[in-house]
Amino acid sequence: MNILSLFDGTSAGRLAAQRAGLPINKYYASEIDKYAIAVSKKNYPDIIHLGNVEDYQEWDIDFGKIDLLLGGSPCQGFSIAGKQLNFEDPRSKLFFEYVEILKKIREKNPNVLFLLENVRMKKEFQNIISEHLGVEPIEINSNLVSAQNRKRLYWTNIPNIKQPEDKGIMLKDIVHEKADIDFAVSETWCKWFKRKAQYYIDKSYVAVSPEKAITMTARQIMSWNGNFIYECLEEYIVPFDKTLKILEKEVEKGKVGYFKTDSQGNRIYYIHDKAVTLCGQAGGRGAKTGLYLFGCITPDRVNKRQNGQRFNEGQKFYTLTAQDKHGVLVEGYIRKLTPIECERLQTLPDDYTNAEIDAKPISDSQRYKMLGNGWTVGVIAHILKGIKTENEQI
Repeated sequence: MNILSLFDGTSAGRLAAQRAGLPINKYYASEIDKYAIAVSKKNYPDIIHLGNVEDYQEWDIDFGKIDLLLGGSPCQGFSIAGKQLNFEDPRSKLFFEYVEILKKIREKNPNVLFLLENVRMKKEFQNIISEHLGVEPIEINSNLVSAQNRKRLYWTNIPNIKQPEDKGIMLKDIVHEKADIDFAVSETWCKWFKRKAQYYIDKSYVAVSPEKAITMTARQIMSWNGNFIYECLEEYIVPFDKTLKILEKEVEKGKVGYFKTDSQGNRIYYIHDKAVTLCGQAGGRGAKTGLYLFGCITPDRVNKRQNGQRFNEGQKFYTLTAQDKHGVLVEGYIRKLTPIECERLQTLPDDYTNAEIDAKPISDSQRYKMLGNGWTVGVIAHILKGIKTENEQI
C-alpha cells in the first residue's frame, strides 16, 4: 500500500497504519515543521519527505499509485476553541490543498481511500468540508482509547466505521512515576507562594472528581506555574462556602479548582479521570496540558464523618454538605503533564518525540506543541483497520 500523508506532523499516520496491520510499500509525507520532520526521520528513516503541500505540483510522485490519502489540515482557523476565523484564515485555506490533491489522485485512481481529521467547528464550516469530500464526518472522542478527552471529526470513505470500544484508561494509569523528581518546585518559589497564600485562599476552591484529562494543546511555554510541582500546597485550606453551587457542576467535569482566576491555564484537575485535550496553540501555565492534583483532599474536621467523607483511592468524588466550609489538601502537589505523559495520552510510544536537531535535543516546549497538534494514534488505527477488512487484496 502506498500512503500519502499531508500535514504529516510526526508521522503518527505511519504508526497508526502499522498498528492497523496495513502492508506499507511507500509512505510519502508533506510537512514543513523542522521539529516534526526530525521526529519523523528518527522513528521512520524510510519515509519519503516531499516538502510544502502548496508545492504539490512539483513533487516527484506518481499520484495514480496512491492507495490512501491522510491529512489533518491546520485547524486553528475554524476551531470551536479558537476565534472562529473560518476559511478566510490562511491556515484553513490549506484544507483546499487537500481537496485538490485528492482530485488529482482520483483522476488516475478513482478507488483511492482518504481520511481527513479536524476539530469540532461551526456547522456551516463542517458542511463546507462535507460538501467538498462527499461524506459526512464521524465524531470520535479519544477518551475511548486513551486517557485524554479529545473530540475530533473524521471524514473518510473507509466504510462501516463504528465507535471504538472504551478501554477505560484514566489519567492515573499513564502518569510518569519519575515526574515527582523531574518537575520539583524550587524552595524560593515555595516561599513566594506561601506569602501569596491568603490571596489564593480568597480566590480559589478545591473539590474532587475522578475524570479524564483535558485535551492537549501544542504551545507549552514554561512560566511561573508551568513545569512546577506545588508541594507547598500541603495543608492548604480553601473555603467552600461560596462555591458549593459551582462545585456541583464542576466536579462532574473532573475539575478540582483553579489558581487566581477560572481560566484554561489556571484550572486544576484530578488524575482519576480523563486528561483535558492537549492543545498546540494555547497560552502558558497549564493551558496546553492541564494542571493536575496528585494527592488527596479531606474535610478539615476529619473526625466528624457525618459532615462529609474522607476521599479514598478510587472513590468517585469528595462529598460536600452545607456544614463543610473548608477542605484541606494533604500530601499533595499540582503540576502539568510531562512530555512522556502527553505521548501516552496520544497513544504514542514513550520518547517518540524525543529527537535531536543539529545534535541538540528538541525542547519540551516543541514536544508539547507537536503532541498538541498531533493525532491520537489509537483512533486513527481503529479507523484504518476497516481498510484491511474491506480490501484484503491491498
